[in-house]
Amino acid sequence: MPRILIADDSATIRKMIRASLQAVEGAEFLEAASGFEAIEQLAVAAVQLVVLDLNMPDMHGIDVLRFVRRHQQYRALPVIVLTTRGDDSSRQAATEAGATTYMTKPFAPHLLAATARALLDSAALSALRA
Repeated sequence: MPRILIADDSATIRKMIRASLQAVEGAEFLEAASGFEAIEQLAVAAVQLVVLDLNMPDMHGIDVLRFVRRHQQYRALPVIVLTTRGDDSSRQAATEAGATTYMTKPFAPHLLAATARALLDSAALSALRA
């Protein structure tokens, strides 16, 4: 059963993401309203996918992503950056920090769900091969 962490400072956006990802069979969800809270959630629960906003209070999403990639146990963790920032420099910064996929808001729910499913399937296949 995949566990998905949704990290976004907007409760409304977290709710929309969660509703979009209900299509991922058997998924259970954790939520974080800040960067620090996202890191705390990662420390206490095994997570198979993260949906991460860039603009959050206390800690920018890029810093969260860098933290995740610095730790061996999270290096292969798929991270979808989902943000309002559609500029090339933000996309490049997220990619360089280790984002698996970069999407902008507003988002198409079916595309987010399909992306999440593909990343979870790929991660599961990689785990079987290891």
